[in-house]
Amino acid sequence: MEKQTSNREPSASQPGSPPDNQQTATSVDQQGAKSTSGDAFDKNAFLVRFGEHDPDNPMNFSGPFKAWLTFELGLLALTGSVGSSIITPAEATLSIYLDISVEATVLTLALFVLGYALGPILWGPLSEVYGRRWSILPGVFVLGILSIGTARSKNAAGVLVTRFLGGVFGSAPISNATAALGDFYPPRTRGVPMAFMALCVIGGPTVGPIAGAALTSSRHLGWRWTEYIEAIFAFFVFAVALFGLPETYAPVLLKRKAKATRKASGDPRYWHPQESAKITPSNVVTKHLSRPLRMLFTEPIVTCISSYASFVYGLLFLTLEVFPLVFQQHRGYGPVVSTLPFLALLVGVVFALVVNIANQPVYARAVKRNNGRAAPQARLPPMIIGGLMFTAGIFWFGWTAAPRYPWPLSVVAAGFIGAGFNIVFQQCLNFLVDVYGPYAASAVSANNLLRCLMACGLPLAARPMFLNLGVGPAASILGGISCLALPVPWIFMKYGRKLQAMSKFAQKLED
Repeated sequence: MEKQTSNREPSASQPGSPPDNQQTATSVDQQGAKSTSGDAFDKNAFLVRFGEHDPDNPMNFSGPFKAWLTFELGLLALTGSVGSSIITPAEATLSIYLDISVEATVLTLALFVLGYALGPILWGPLSEVYGRRWSILPGVFVLGILSIGTARSKNAAGVLVTRFLGGVFGSAPISNATAALGDFYPPRTRGVPMAFMALCVIGGPTVGPIAGAALTSSRHLGWRWTEYIEAIFAFFVFAVALFGLPETYAPVLLKRKAKATRKASGDPRYWHPQESAKITPSNVVTKHLSRPLRMLFTEPIVTCISSYASFVYGLLFLTLEVFPLVFQQHRGYGPVVSTLPFLALLVGVVFALVVNIANQPVYARAVKRNNGRAAPQARLPPMIIGGLMFTAGIFWFGWTAAPRYPWPLSVVAAGFIGAGFNIVFQQCLNFLVDVYGPYAASAVSANNLLRCLMACGLPLAARPMFLNLGVGPAASILGGISCLALPVPWIFMKYGRKLQAMSKFAQKLED
């Protein structure tokens, strides 16, 4: 009696580092399961694996079904990302209602993003042991409940605590939906789905303020409805995914398959290592805390790349505070009209996706020249383009934001900021994954921690900085910092392989 098997077990990963879950097939004869001693049996012969055309293998799902799953995962990620910014247009209203300063209301954004930094410590281990559904769906449901809690809060403490916890639970789909794409897309076809997912994750903060402004300025709705709408959206997406999103994480599926095979055959020898997987404090601390922090402070590649990615990510959230200041307070536009320039950021983000996808054939040729191994240096040329666009956009925006200049000038500059941000951010993540391979999850965790701390802190500094210095000088300081980061891609083009060879965690180079 024979059983079809395959020998590839995938692992969970952070956003930007989806695993390669492609399985290969083999056949094993159970009569050969016994060892040469005749008494013991070879456990590997009874290791449950996917067959070559096994319909239970997510890699064998049909194209339309994969597209549907991608759409569902995108909605889940959008739920978490929109939640960060939808309440920001209500800051002036909250200041009056809660009797706190406008600067203090920025904590509704900052604490939510801080939750993004801490959430993956919980959701990452859950994903690795219990699968994607258990690491995504509960978080989305609780986010909906917490959004209602924010809407019903009557004091500052209630609003801020529920917002922080909302960020913790809202990070669940953001930290795991991208990794889930790697469960059913092989690397060669993953480019477009990953681009769509990036649009959902990054586009959420740009469309949230527009919806929030319309709700806040409505006489019949008000600021509470920014959170009610977030809750309704979260519950709707949760219901769709509850019935339409199957488990896709291969180790969990194989664990179920092993249990079913033992029951059907009556043979207790069928097994899979996922059956013994458990969440332990030591594993959580090592993979999601101590190792990422160690890499952040001891690995020059992680330090430089994560700092660059975190800076551009933080500036995306800084614009949530600066745009209303420029377009509503200085130009005198209404609350809804003053948020429309966020669409320029979104257009820039979409343009960046085109650039990143266009680089895929170049990267594929580099991998082929590298004998099929990852080629991180091929990620760097687009980063140069993105860095120049991002820096130019900051200076351009800062010195055309004054009311005496036509509004299209600063809006087009916002598009350059969005495009440059997304190009730099995505290529930084791809570079870390290529360099660190088996330790990519820890490298991306280090990046996630730093970028969320940056995105938490920069919005808090936005109003004091731009009000006291002026938009032009404040933007020039940020643009100057961005200029300091421009040489990073060239440095790694020249010294990247040497640093990779010296690293204790990077993939070893082969001549």
